[in-house]
Amino acid sequence: MAKLLSSYTDSEEEDKKVILRAYRSLLRSIGSNVNKDGKKRIRQAFEIAAEAHKHMRRKSGEPYILHPIAVAKIVSTEMYLGATSIICALLHDTVEDTEMTLDDIQFDFGNTAREIIDGLTKISSVAAGQDSSLQAENFRKILLTLADDPRVILIKIADRLHNMRTLQSMRKDKQLKIASETSFIYAPIAHRLGLYEIKSELEDLSLRYTQPEVYFDLKDKLANTKKERNKYIREFIKPVKEALQANDFDFEIAGRSKSIHSIWNKMETKHVSFEEVFDLFAIRIIINSSEVNEKIDCWKAFSIITSLYPQNSDRMRDWLKIGRA
Repeated sequence: MAKLLSSYTDSEEEDKKVILRAYRSLLRSIGSNVNKDGKKRIRQAFEIAAEAHKHMRRKSGEPYILHPIAVAKIVSTEMYLGATSIICALLHDTVEDTEMTLDDIQFDFGNTAREIIDGLTKISSVAAGQDSSLQAENFRKILLTLADDPRVILIKIADRLHNMRTLQSMRKDKQLKIASETSFIYAPIAHRLGLYEIKSELEDLSLRYTQPEVYFDLKDKLANTKKERNKYIREFIKPVKEALQANDFDFEIAGRSKSIHSIWNKMETKHVSFEEVFDLFAIRIIINSSEVNEKIDCWKAFSIITSLYPQNSDRMRDWLKIGRA
């Protein structure tokens, strides 16, 4: 790494510091989840990517390598993927944007990495050349069929998430196009893959650029009621937690505010104002149970909860019976 970064000129000293901080942050996020050999290969991928993208910058003006490092960190800390995925995230734009080839990837990191990078490159080429009349659902199908390895889609979603987090540096027309595409294509795929927090963030960020007045109005209203809402959540959780503990459940419980997009969607579909949306938060209970007992334990927990808080049968969705759509 020192040898690589020493090739930068003195005028790029600050860039070197920024890049090293980002890389070290990535390494800290990996921690003990990757073995010594995996970390060695990740370092090699970083050095190759840094050299390949050396003269490239993002629209924001920052060194381009910061983007693949950020994507790799999302893959590591928010998707909990391993060394191969982190390596491919670091290298995901090299074949498309630099002189590196798939043969180079295979030589350094093996056939699996080559196939993942190849899938990512194909998705990018399809996305860039898509016809405006192509329906979102058809495009989603194309993305999913292009990927023999699910890690291709996961890394692509991580790539899109970081692009959305840094979308402010793009032109307004680009912001609208990318945000709309994210809402109709990438957020539903994230939902389908069970990445619910990422799906919610993608939807919120999309709303920020497609309807900024709505987004910032709801954001301000949530901020103004945050203290009161958090107090209510704590008070709501307390008796549930005590009752589950008294019945010897092994569980985790947490409350969270609903996403901005979720609240906006409810306002639109129910034709109500923000003040008329009552379910501004959600409680999640995860019960640690064996596969044999998990259904009966869920029913026991449900019985305990409904003894404290009456259920609304009109809004009840029983996934134990009907499964997840």
